[in-house]
Amino acid sequence: MTYTQIAIFAVLIAISLDLFLFKTQLLKRKVFWTSYAIILGFQLLTNWWLTSRNIVMYSPDAMIGLRIASAPVEDLFFGFALVLGVLINWIRLDASHKR
Repeated sequence: MTYTQIAIFAVLIAISLDLFLFKTQLLKRKVFWTSYAIILGFQLLTNWWLTSRNIVMYSPDAMIGLRIASAPVEDLFFGFALVLGVLINWIRLDASHKR
């Protein structure tokens, strides 16, 4: 699998967990998108710093080649899936403590 395929697969899994399996419905909440916008800004800054200095390098054969702030667009997909996944679990763990 390429990095592109893994990143897209991760996004699809995270969306499915949010909307269908655990039904946390984060993607339907304004607070999620506001929080994600803040996280995205820092992700772009960090990705730019790491990739523009060749601290982190990617194989061009494993990506589609589109870059944002010097980092592959796949990083944004993967970061989105990670943030959504962590928040889904945070809500699930909090809900289980209230029982």
